[in-house]
Amino acid sequence: MKVYITSAAPLAGEATKAMASPPSPPPHQHQQAATRRGCRSAVVTGLLAGVLLFRAALLTIEAGASLCPSTTGCLDWRAGLGDWLYGGSGDAMEEFMKEWRRGRREASLLDPVVVEAAPDSLDGLMAEMDTMLASYDRLDMEAVVLKIMAMLLKMDRKVKSSRIRALFNRHLASLGIPKSMHCLTLRLAEEFSVNSAARSPVPLPEHAPRLADASYLHVAIVTDNVLAAAVAVASAVRSSAEPARLVFHVVTDKKSYVPMHSWFALHPVSPAVVEVKGLHQFDWRDGGAIASVMRTIEEVQRSSMEYHQCDASVVREYRRLEASKPSTFSLLNYLKIHLPEFFPELGRVILLDDDVVVRKDLTGLWEQHLGENIIGAVGGHNPGEDGVVCIEKTLGDHLNFTDPEVSNVLESARCAWSWGVNVVNLDAWRRTNNRESGFRLWKMGSLPPALIAFDGRVQAVEPRWHLRGLGWHTPDGEQLQRSAVLHFSGPRKPWLEVAFPELRELWLGHLNRSDSFLQGCGVVE
Repeated sequence: MKVYITSAAPLAGEATKAMASPPSPPPHQHQQAATRRGCRSAVVTGLLAGVLLFRAALLTIEAGASLCPSTTGCLDWRAGLGDWLYGGSGDAMEEFMKEWRRGRREASLLDPVVVEAAPDSLDGLMAEMDTMLASYDRLDMEAVVLKIMAMLLKMDRKVKSSRIRALFNRHLASLGIPKSMHCLTLRLAEEFSVNSAARSPVPLPEHAPRLADASYLHVAIVTDNVLAAAVAVASAVRSSAEPARLVFHVVTDKKSYVPMHSWFALHPVSPAVVEVKGLHQFDWRDGGAIASVMRTIEEVQRSSMEYHQCDASVVREYRRLEASKPSTFSLLNYLKIHLPEFFPELGRVILLDDDVVVRKDLTGLWEQHLGENIIGAVGGHNPGEDGVVCIEKTLGDHLNFTDPEVSNVLESARCAWSWGVNVVNLDAWRRTNNRESGFRLWKMGSLPPALIAFDGRVQAVEPRWHLRGLGWHTPDGEQLQRSAVLHFSGPRKPWLEVAFPELRELWLGHLNRSDSFLQGCGVVE
């Protein structure tokens, strides 16, 4: 469909007169014509400004804001414009809005060539309007409306394209590791090789008996992020009423072990105790444990290759973006489901993600009564509870209910809990001996297999123990003050430049700004 600006053709007699060269009109007629044309230009400018303000109001309402008291307030143009616009009487706005509503219905039918040829700005549109006013005595309102619609459609497409690019760039920014963190890792590895203090035992031999002592409060963190582990440990110690009771078990991989060991050897958190252990250092006591862990490793590796094999381009792109997230195929992320093998001498442990800040004493979480349940978590509920409103997502958001093995035993509407801040009954976990299913049953992530394994064995804990989503949004101040543990789940991790500034400062507050390693690598200023 092509859009043309048209006007009524002149009468034959008028055309003949026009071809003749009439005498020049008096000067005062020139002045009146110029005045009339200028007034029309001003009216059209106001009319178009009203239309654009109307469109802006709709856009800002979508974003949660409003430029006008009401959507019609921005278009409060009075009747009487017809005298100027048409040279006669009539309600120009009423006619214009009638054409506007009809034009909106036809906008989706516009020829892409017409949309692409539409003006790029209000200045461009006004230039075309001035040309039309200079050439014709009347305006074809249908043509005007469709031209404006084409311009707005073009603007909408540009806005949507910009939003998509912004979201994609933000996604890429959330995947990167800052140069300062690379620097810190290399500096700590170098220190390990040249400084005997960085190689000292962690923990010291006199504190080793605490590692299996049930009278202490044991906290496990599975991570390869030195800086995140440092903040999580430091914040928990600072918030504790009895820091001497705290024993931290930091589990990492082989490549991160040296810098992790070096950091905690050079930055002790006395009177608390920290153990740093690499996966290569665990002494597996039975072949069954080794086989279980190896099956998980093989599933992660197999799934990381199969996850990209999809014919549909949209699904393939989505999976490519999902697979690019560090947590999607992080081996350490999946090995959380093997905590009983990691700590065979412990009966209970608090499991923290590395992207947390502890703000309250963890003793209350440690003393949560679990009964025969395996895990305590925010968002879960006991079987048989009625009228429960899910704090987190449902099982249907995480599991593949098209598979009969899932749909026959689970309910998709049941509340799902989440990792991040959990208290775990390791003895009850060992008695179930259930830590495996198949990756085909769930969307990629370390939570879905745990949702299957612990179904019906999750104890709900108070929501104040786990405020999640700080990588997605900024909560209100009261919620921050009330929460015991802040979880920066989401793409805006506090160590990234894309983090929310106020939350990043809260996280950085648990680092020593005078530390030579942090200053030398630009982690702090």
